[in-house]
Amino acid sequence: MALNGNVSSQTTKSRIIILNAIIILFFIIILYNLFLLQVVNTLEYKKRAEVVTRRSTIIFAQRGKIYDRNYIIPLVNNEEAFVIDIIPGEIENSKIDEVFIRISNILNIDVTDILDKIDEKHYSLNEPFEIANDVSKETIFYIAEHIQDFPGVVWRSEPKRNYLFTNTVGSLSHIIGYIGNISTDEFHELLNKGYTDDDNIGKSGIEKYYDLILRGEDGKRYRIADITGRKTSNIDDEIVPPVNGNDLILTIDSNIQLLSEKALGMRKGSVIVLKPSTGEILAMVSYPWYDPEVFTGNPEKLDELRTDPESPLLNRAIQSSYPPASVFKIVLTTANVEDNVFPADRTVYCSGSFYYANKHFYCWKRYGHGYLALRLGFANSCNVYFWTIGLELGAERILRFANEYGLGRFTGIDLPQEREGFLPSPGWKENRYQMNWLGGDTLNLSIGQGWTLITPIQIANMVAMVVNKGTSYVPHLLKEVRDPETGRIISTTEREILSTSSISKDTFEFVQEAMRSVVTSGTCRNIISTPFEIAAKTGTGEVGVDGNYHSWFAAFGPYDANPEDQIVLVVMVEAVPGDWEWWGPKAGNTILHGIFTDQTFEEVVDDLNLWYMREYIE
Repeated sequence: MALNGNVSSQTTKSRIIILNAIIILFFIIILYNLFLLQVVNTLEYKKRAEVVTRRSTIIFAQRGKIYDRNYIIPLVNNEEAFVIDIIPGEIENSKIDEVFIRISNILNIDVTDILDKIDEKHYSLNEPFEIANDVSKETIFYIAEHIQDFPGVVWRSEPKRNYLFTNTVGSLSHIIGYIGNISTDEFHELLNKGYTDDDNIGKSGIEKYYDLILRGEDGKRYRIADITGRKTSNIDDEIVPPVNGNDLILTIDSNIQLLSEKALGMRKGSVIVLKPSTGEILAMVSYPWYDPEVFTGNPEKLDELRTDPESPLLNRAIQSSYPPASVFKIVLTTANVEDNVFPADRTVYCSGSFYYANKHFYCWKRYGHGYLALRLGFANSCNVYFWTIGLELGAERILRFANEYGLGRFTGIDLPQEREGFLPSPGWKENRYQMNWLGGDTLNLSIGQGWTLITPIQIANMVAMVVNKGTSYVPHLLKEVRDPETGRIISTTEREILSTSSISKDTFEFVQEAMRSVVTSGTCRNIISTPFEIAAKTGTGEVGVDGNYHSWFAAFGPYDANPEDQIVLVVMVEAVPGDWEWWGPKAGNTILHGIFTDQTFEEVVDDLNLWYMREYIE
């Protein structure tokens, strides 16, 4: 019996110990959780609470200004614009419809536009809802004077892009571009670069290509508010200041741009002025152009321009490609001299036509040039001569030298949507049409016709390679990036080699001399009247419709100067009627004389007595 009593006592004690242990463990768990709740997690809950109750508004960054190479007066800056917001929680429910109608009348917008942005379920919120932007100062003054009639209506300022050049040098629009609201596709593409779904971004030109440099970084104003958005704390707002965008200095010379713009006149086409030793673009004109100011709050105008048959949004200098016509004879001359396939002093007789494969091909000079060797054939742009040597060279050799010049390839210019151009080949024709390359195709290729399509910027680079005797540089429009406050140079664009040719310097010197002969004794000897020595090549490309021709003029000068002091000029005029056939050289003569004498368009017209340009003087 004693034994059983001891066992029972031991069992009871064990149960008490276990029970006490469970109770102690229970209290330890409770205390641990209280510790976590009150001490460890306090900061985390506080942070979460702040996230819930913290409200932020944007402090807009100033977009960087854009200057020409002289860095004196900005081409583009910013001006103050006003945005109207409504805070629905500050309006009595009985008056909210009345306020919406009243403000819509003042802003000349439909009240449904406001209702689309402020749903009825948001009427109790003390958060601002944007209902209009780019509001005039006069409207803001009126609202301020009658503020008792506009409870809940507030306004704020934000920077608006101001394109100062539009009234002076309108042709800069294709270079500068414009900004607009970010699209859904753009937002998804740029999300990881800090963009938001209500940003304004560059849509074309420099504004688009260098958007990350120009845009800066918006600041924020933070305040503590309750769930409706009403401020609940006396603590001062926390402000994160904006970082303004950097300023861009372009390679463009506004005086040369204006001179080129006026010389081209109201003719569809383009002008490029380039420094061959660096790749800097001094002028780039494309006509017709557009006014970037019209896009501000006017999406209908953008749609109108997109459907305009004249294509004013198209930068023809880099986004249009054309048959290069006789300018392409630079390629054949280079190939022939370098490989010595057809001796340069061997003559060809031009009777005005060339008979091949039972068909007559006619030279542009129907009664013929007579006997010509290479120099005279190039100077007079004789088709019969170049058909003859083209067949001797063969398509593959011609294309190899065209590739040496970078034709049919992107130049890498710092503008969006550059067009590649196209060089046809026997392999391409077989794949595309399941047809063999014929001798007639080589004849077309030899005079820059047929399927060959080249952009004006590629022609400029070709001439630059001739000037540099074997090197071309990436054409570019950005000269410097500067600090917007101090003007300190942040970065400078260094010249970058685009292509280095294996062609001999002697061959390039021959081509230079041949181009000089075009001016002294060739196709444009009666048009080029500037006393400065220049070298050039003309081209006239027939465009399907009788009497319509593309007019090319590719030149460099001064002829005997060092490449560092020379410029390259390309003028391309689209499908002009017969009387305008030589407008490319005429415009080129005007531009080159103006650059070398530092004269305006009007001064050049008077100095050279250019009667055909007088009608364009205002």
